[in-house]
Amino acid sequence: MVATTTEQLTALAATTVIVHPLVLLSVADHHARSVSRGSQKRVIGVLLGQDNGKTVNVANSFGIPFEEDEKDSKTWFLDHNYIEGMYEMFKKVNARERMIGWYHTGPKLRASDQEINELFKRFIARPVMVIVDVRPHTVGIPTDAYFAVEEIKDDGTETRKTFLHVPSAIEAEEAEEIGVEHLLRDIKDSTTTTLATRVSEQLASLRGLQSRLSDIQKYLVDVAAGTMPVNHQIVYHLQDALNLLPDLSDAATTQSFAASTNDQMLVVYLSSLLRAVIALHGLVDNKSTIGRAELEEGKEKETEKEKDKKGAEKDKDGKDKSPASKTDPEQKGL
Repeated sequence: MVATTTEQLTALAATTVIVHPLVLLSVADHHARSVSRGSQKRVIGVLLGQDNGKTVNVANSFGIPFEEDEKDSKTWFLDHNYIEGMYEMFKKVNARERMIGWYHTGPKLRASDQEINELFKRFIARPVMVIVDVRPHTVGIPTDAYFAVEEIKDDGTETRKTFLHVPSAIEAEEAEEIGVEHLLRDIKDSTTTTLATRVSEQLASLRGLQSRLSDIQKYLVDVAAGTMPVNHQIVYHLQDALNLLPDLSDAATTQSFAASTNDQMLVVYLSSLLRAVIALHGLVDNKSTIGRAELEEGKEKETEKEKDKKGAEKDKDGKDKSPASKTDPEQKGL
């Protein structure tokens, strides 16, 4: 356990954990294979990459056998030999990727996470724990990164073991971006427009904001009820966020918000009108094209009928003339 003072906690909180798309796909596949076997429990795996101090680059991962009792958090099993064997094979493939931490599919922290993290310290001095939310209906970044710390209070009070949340981001290299684009090409609906895509993305962002606000509300209610201790860092961050909110009681601020909203809605309205006019123009153009094609097809059919009629008349005239021409010489000879 890393013993840290307030200053060291602040420095550790500045560490950023970068998760690559390959890790997300691997974790989702690991969870899907576990669910297919009838299990709804969380899955656990090992993270590989580079720890550069201020940046932890998570480039690869692999799942490990794990079992736990849902009723008793202290009862769980993890295969150590499997971790060592798989890590040795991964080192042969890419020696730059070292063991840097572990992941689980949570979606929240569990009581046994501290014990599991202590076990991983047999392999890593400072393991990072990443919770990957594999629920399909969640919005926002699906990763939460933590470091286990033993917080030492400056006032000399008793230390406590806890997890320190650190920022996480999703980044990809050029080759990974190409692969993700190919995957999204099969998933995205090609019939949707750019405007519909932007609106759906904004709706997903608002849903993510709503879920975060619900978590904050639940935390404050628990603190007020006394079921959770007060964390002054969280309170300071909430105070900073509330200070950044605009004063909606000010008439000038309200008017500026209304003017900005009206300008955006005007753009949406004009875009809808242009889209409708273009659609009508395409409909009229399509109808005129079909009409011209039908007219030309009718003319071609009339021309073919006239040719067939003339050909029939010629055949008829030829048949009428051929017997007379044949009988006249014979009659003359007789």
